[in-house]
Amino acid sequence: MRRFDHLADVEAFITVMDRGSMTAGAVALGTTPSVLSRAITRLETKLGTQLMRRTTRRISLTEAGRTYLEQVRSAFETIDQAERAVQGTGILAGRVRLSVSTTYGHFRLPEKLTRFALKHPSVIVELSVANRNVDLVAEGYDLVIRLGQLPDSGMIGRKLEDAPLRLVASPAYVARHGLPRSIDDLTAHTCLLFIMPRTGRPGPWLFRVDGHDIDWVPQGPVHVEDDVLGTVSLAEAGLGICQTYDFVVRDRLAQGSLVELLPDFGGRSRPFSLIYPPHRHLSSATRALIDCLLE
Repeated sequence: MRRFDHLADVEAFITVMDRGSMTAGAVALGTTPSVLSRAITRLETKLGTQLMRRTTRRISLTEAGRTYLEQVRSAFETIDQAERAVQGTGILAGRVRLSVSTTYGHFRLPEKLTRFALKHPSVIVELSVANRNVDLVAEGYDLVIRLGQLPDSGMIGRKLEDAPLRLVASPAYVARHGLPRSIDDLTAHTCLLFIMPRTGRPGPWLFRVDGHDIDWVPQGPVHVEDDVLGTVSLAEAGLGICQTYDFVVRDRLAQGSLVELLPDFGGRSRPFSLIYPPHRHLSSATRALIDCLLE
């Protein structure tokens, strides 16, 4: 009796979770969603446990499914490494799913990802650029890059950088409304607020005054949700003032489309971190991307 005659069903399970749906998994494997659904049902019957929950809108892993997915991914990666070793290619291959926030995704990641792609052209990187807080395990992501302190979630966090902040407005706005001279002066100006997705409240602006850190919550008539880069575009158009990262506005400041306000009260930053589950066996492709991002 063959012990592993169900490996095709295991591959179906991995592919569906990596791609996020039965339909996307079927496209990747050149089959149909119903065929994959039957394969996963056979696998669950063989194991005697439910691996995933299915609804009309999404699929998610059970606790047993999370454990099983971690182990079989590692096993398939080991097989892939063994085949490359005997074939003598030495070419890194595989697939990595990465979720990144819009600021980092547009301004910091491209250079790093280009360097990685040139070095490892056979690795497929599935990239989601959004400010949504994804569930790494349930949604099948290998890595996420997020702003802020790492929550106590059992995940591994590696700091990528502390990004300095700048308070900016357009020259046209300053010509109409004048320069603020203190933080208190900002109450008389149009502040462009970004609503934090986790709290539903305006994100505070960070200042340093006489060596003391101040978190000041702006108020204003324009509230931006989902994409914080919207505040920068509105500020450049002359609508008001925003606080953002130096790497976002550095070129705009050099070109003169934005000017820095209250530079004497600067010096604060926010951290960006690379986060991934504490798997015992990360794929070689994932490890290579981690190394590239941390360079």
